[in-house]
Amino acid sequence: MSIPKQPRQLMINIMYLVLTALLALNVSAEIFNAFKLVNKGLEKSNKSLDDASAKMPESIKKRAAAKPEFQKYADRATPAIEIGKEFSDYVSVMVDKMIDEAGNKNGSVDDGDYVIKGDSRKLRGQKDKSVTTRNMVNGGWGKELKAKILETRGKFLALVDTADRAAMEKEIAMEIDDVSWTHSNKKSWEEYTFKQMPLGAVQPIFTKFINDAKSSENAILNYLSGKLGGEDVVLDKFTVISSPKKSYVIKGEPFETEISLAASTSGSSATKVSLSVNGASLPVNADGIATWKTTAGEVGIKKFNAVASVFNPVTKDTKTFKKEFEFEVGERSCNVAAEKMNVFYIGVDNPVAISAAGVPSAQLQVNATGAGIAISKIGGGKYNVTVGQQGEATITLSGGGLQPTAFTFRAKKIPTPTPMLSDKRGGAMPNGVFKAQQGVIPVLENFDFQAKCQIQSFRLVRVAPRQDAEITLNTTGRFGSEATASINKAKPGDRYLFEDIKARCPGDAAGRELSDMSFQIK
Repeated sequence: MSIPKQPRQLMINIMYLVLTALLALNVSAEIFNAFKLVNKGLEKSNKSLDDASAKMPESIKKRAAAKPEFQKYADRATPAIEIGKEFSDYVSVMVDKMIDEAGNKNGSVDDGDYVIKGDSRKLRGQKDKSVTTRNMVNGGWGKELKAKILETRGKFLALVDTADRAAMEKEIAMEIDDVSWTHSNKKSWEEYTFKQMPLGAVQPIFTKFINDAKSSENAILNYLSGKLGGEDVVLDKFTVISSPKKSYVIKGEPFETEISLAASTSGSSATKVSLSVNGASLPVNADGIATWKTTAGEVGIKKFNAVASVFNPVTKDTKTFKKEFEFEVGERSCNVAAEKMNVFYIGVDNPVAISAAGVPSAQLQVNATGAGIAISKIGGGKYNVTVGQQGEATITLSGGGLQPTAFTFRAKKIPTPTPMLSDKRGGAMPNGVFKAQQGVIPVLENFDFQAKCQIQSFRLVRVAPRQDAEITLNTTGRFGSEATASINKAKPGDRYLFEDIKARCPGDAAGRELSDMSFQIK
């Protein structure tokens, strides 16, 4: 009985179901828990593959010793293990560097890189998108990883006889899906796979790469073992493996997994395997794989028991092996997040991030009503909103099985700016500094949007000791000739008042009054 063959891009489709949801500012804890569950399942699968492969090189060498013509296959067993380990170590170092960079940055992965509460343990930087983009895309790690995957695939295939390579091509799980990214708007595989992806979301992808290497390693070992002849194989170490297409499914969706028996040596035609789940027998294909399906019902953790029985043609014994697995059932959810403030402002572009877990981006429908709202898609879950009047604006999400869900925002005018000379609102100002000013500046304090207000007019009053007040009207923010002449008269002890200041901001139908300013010349 051989280790089950790994399908193309096994498990990675799990992440792409919800990757569009992760582009929002706020990713729910449930989504990250789902990725954590996927990663944990892959790590268990990797451990099972390691256990299955551990004794195979020695077994192959012992069997090859009986026939000198088989020695060449025995000589390839240890290199297969080394190739897999080299790649796994390479990926692990890469992941550890990013975990530490997004964590406590002390040069190694430790408890300081995690947030630990009781039995709960999560990455401190699980929501960090910059660390993956900076390293995998901009830093060239992704390009290097792609080359490493293809290089390792070539090394594995080099251990296969030339006549058998065409057949073994499909057994080597390590490959690059060039079809998906070339049909996207991304410039490269690494940008498609890693750009703006939170660390917690891409961690299972790296674990999947390691899983591919271990699966490929085992496929080579099974191949080498098969070249020695399989009728005298003794199966002495087994484990049941579940390979779900999704470990996190939406309520009402089908859950599907492949149940198989993993062994430390390859199988033979005389080996008989039977598989069942929750007491129900499953048909087993020629590769020793059975498929179990069930429909996701209530939300929560669901468990199932898998049982494998194998007949050993050498000992004539039948052994039974059991193992419990679980998957999580969730519900569709969605979110609309204003990226700067929880309001929309008139006269400016308001960026928003929209996500819907479990809904393909192509099926997501976005509608907006109220306050003269208009919404346009930028790409990658990003949208731009404009509003034309004060009031309430509503964005409604639907499609892909999602019930219409509304998100309401307030539409408001841009805040009233603060008038300033240089960076001062008033008070004492040196004579030279005062005379150097060019005009009144309207400043939007603590406002994150790209908006610019214009001063329409103001009244300038010069009050000099023992002199009548001089009043000048200015019709722009910049000092006109009369205002400049008044300011050039400034002497220590004079006081200048800026009154009746009016300004107009984007979206304003008319000017608005600003606060007065008073400066004492020193």
